[in-house]
Amino acid sequence: MEKVIIAKTEEQFDIMAAMCVIKQILKKPDSVIGLSTGRTTLHIHQIISNFFAEYPSDLHQVTFFGVDEVMNVPREYSGACFMMLKNQLIDALSIDDAHFLMLPTQSNDFPAACREFEQALVDRGGVDLLVLGLGENGHLGFNQPGTPFETCTWISRMDDQLESRIRSETNTPPDVLLGGVTIGLKNIMHSRKILLVAKGTNKAEIVDKMLHGPVTPQVPASILQLHPDCHFLFDLSASKYLQYEH
Repeated sequence: MEKVIIAKTEEQFDIMAAMCVIKQILKKPDSVIGLSTGRTTLHIHQIISNFFAEYPSDLHQVTFFGVDEVMNVPREYSGACFMMLKNQLIDALSIDDAHFLMLPTQSNDFPAACREFEQALVDRGGVDLLVLGLGENGHLGFNQPGTPFETCTWISRMDDQLESRIRSETNTPPDVLLGGVTIGLKNIMHSRKILLVAKGTNKAEIVDKMLHGPVTPQVPASILQLHPDCHFLFDLSASKYLQYEH
């Protein structure tokens, strides 16, 4: 797989990303795979579930986990990463609870929960494949611009627009913190293989900065330039500023 792949159609984009996950599972049945949520990954998850519905495989050894989670909302909230992954993929693949690891939406001790989550991944041998989306400001998970590169799983903030929408949808009062718990940039860099996916014209500028700008905490995704096995998948719109053969 090339380091930078540009898909000519949205269908090709989704299939390429899904096949990366499928091949990892078929190659290593006890893989530990990190998943991201959002518009970019929705159809990717559908293709994965459709594939294993058509070609049944023993998936009981695979561990899936979510890159991040919204804090201080009900776990049943449709916008919680737990519910999105469960509805889009986990239930379709009949993955049991012990092999679906998520950071909590609610906790009396979020720092301890972050440490326990990290340890659970370590106990399973570390992350084999991590699928990441790209934020318009270069964030990965909830690691916003300015996040130190050495950060491990932690409590971060979310952008104002997302916070406002979630607060409205969940009727969360102003005095309750709405943030995100997320694996840190250090955790991301310790993953054996990474697939970064981005599509849409709104991602084109940050894609160029991520790949060709300086490696800086102000663009968290720029750290991926230093990963030994990170692959980047874009559609034509997201790659419009890149000097590659389309």
